[in-house]
Amino acid sequence: MSVARSIDPDQIGFDPTRLARIDEHFGRYVDDGRLAGFQVLVTRRGEIAHSSTYGLRDAEAGAPVEADTLWRIYSMTKPVTSVAAMMLWEEGRFELTDEISRWLPEFADLRVYSKGSALKPHTVPAIEPIRVWHLLTHTAGLTYGFMQTSVVDGIYRAAGYDLYPPADVDLATACQAFGELPLLFQPGTAWGYSVATDVLGRLVEVVSGQSLDAFFADRIFRPLGMTDTHWSAEGDAAERLAALYAPHPRTGRAFRFDKLGALAYEKPLLLSGGGGLISSAADYHRFTQMLLRGGELDGARLLGPRTVRFMTRNQLPGGQDLETLSAGGFAETPLDGIGFGLGFAVVDDPVPSRVPSSVGEYYWGGVASTAFWVDPAEEVTALFFTQLMPSSTHPIRPQLRQLVYSALVD
Repeated sequence: MSVARSIDPDQIGFDPTRLARIDEHFGRYVDDGRLAGFQVLVTRRGEIAHSSTYGLRDAEAGAPVEADTLWRIYSMTKPVTSVAAMMLWEEGRFELTDEISRWLPEFADLRVYSKGSALKPHTVPAIEPIRVWHLLTHTAGLTYGFMQTSVVDGIYRAAGYDLYPPADVDLATACQAFGELPLLFQPGTAWGYSVATDVLGRLVEVVSGQSLDAFFADRIFRPLGMTDTHWSAEGDAAERLAALYAPHPRTGRAFRFDKLGALAYEKPLLLSGGGGLISSAADYHRFTQMLLRGGELDGARLLGPRTVRFMTRNQLPGGQDLETLSAGGFAETPLDGIGFGLGFAVVDDPVPSRVPSSVGEYYWGGVASTAFWVDPAEEVTALFFTQLMPSSTHPIRPQLRQLVYSALVD
């Protein structure tokens, strides 16, 4: 599947000289060793205006980034899971206000952390059940062990749930464990990035009667022609998978992070709807084009256009932003002026974050510094792929916006 430029940029409002700044800027990241390599794709009105690769997918092997390189997209899996859930919602299989304990009884009698230590926490009963919309908006009160910003995060880590789950745990077992752990806050009262999308993936399984990988393959990947998106890179695909890197604590240069990187070569037992997919630029481009086109691409309709518009509006209580509602520190996105929809961060006001964008733009990224956004107002999509964790290491995402939006001149 081609990701080659399909039109002269100036025909769709881009200055090609300014677009070239993208590669010049991020090329310096590669040249001085902060990144091994990267891939960028920028589109407008369905046409590819800029497509480039730079550097190495595997620095140690000297293998270059190529058009079909595969990337661990981590949390860019979340929008896929959210789309899957909303496909079932469109079929009337549940309402967004339904209690998830109707299908996942392990979440029936929840407790909320009140005070105390991770070894001796004091909890109180939840006064509101977790509802489907809480999972989609990260307002359920669940958390991530790797966040390391609260006592509840420590409780998750003590139970074995850090960046990766215990090796012998599947999705159903993990959800059983999450239901037994205390919530970080009362559902619906705050925003906390969490395993909520993993729980949502389990909800998709129970409601649909299919495993998450089967549902994705049958209902999303096959209709969209996403032939390179899988839960692992096995066989020939393994050679195309970029190596995973982390910044050296002294030099800041990217060094190979095989301890986590090696996990991508075998299909995981736990199918993480929150962070388990490997994909290519071509495949995720098709996913974002489906969103930009209101849920349809090349005759395959996954969602209705009104559903996509509904998903990409700020759904946080009272229309608040993440800065106001966040229950803890979070480094992957600005918080001021940013709301959250059903699976996506949503720009309500670009001014407080001091990053150019459009009102109504929606986006997300992954912990290995991948990122995407969809801008319906400008009919722009942008995708950036590299493999450096954590994503907070460099300001790649705001810089990409600076470069893309300053190249729009119509």
